[in-house]
Amino acid sequence: MPLAVNPTARMIQLIAGLALYGTSMAMMTRAGLGLSPWDVLHEGFTVRTGLSFGVITAITSGAVLLAWVPLRQRPGLGTIANVVVIAVTVDLVRLVLPQQHDLRWQIALLVGGVVLNGVATAAYIGVRLGPGPRDGLMTGLVAVSGRSVQLVRTAIEASVLLAGWLLGGTVGVGTLLYAFTIGSLTQYFLARTTWRDQEPCATAP
Repeated sequence: MPLAVNPTARMIQLIAGLALYGTSMAMMTRAGLGLSPWDVLHEGFTVRTGLSFGVITAITSGAVLLAWVPLRQRPGLGTIANVVVIAVTVDLVRLVLPQQHDLRWQIALLVGGVVLNGVATAAYIGVRLGPGPRDGLMTGLVAVSGRSVQLVRTAIEASVLLAGWLLGGTVGVGTLLYAFTIGSLTQYFLARTTWRDQEPCATAP
């Protein structure tokens, strides 16, 4: 059931959702079994530049936000928080979480990371305080091109996946697991984390 409006709780959910998203990214990178398309790109740039994963995530988010300008997309509080909180969290978690080499721990981190990513995505989207940079890019291109969400999202993710792989990012079974499960996971948790603007009016018995 959707949640009623409560500004404080809404902000807590936003920040928690973004922090969990950064944590899920760190878990998947340390599993070493393949990343989501955007994280393949982030890792590729990390390999090439020597900058931290979180810094690359923030730089990429900033570049994507610049692409919003001709698409006439408007950022919200959640958009800015997305850039900062995720970038900080992913680096902090990677500092304390070592790279795994035991297959059992790799699988546990991968599966846990993908599920947590679905929870986190639903949590920060559900507060409706502004889309993340990559989500806004997708919706802006859909509005400008008139193409379907599925087609535009597939084209974006295929492009960043190819670019990331060419740069040296990790593509593997985790990439496939993410691609085939993240939509269903996010949809499931969205039904439990989305906020409505007001309480429904009481009806007479």
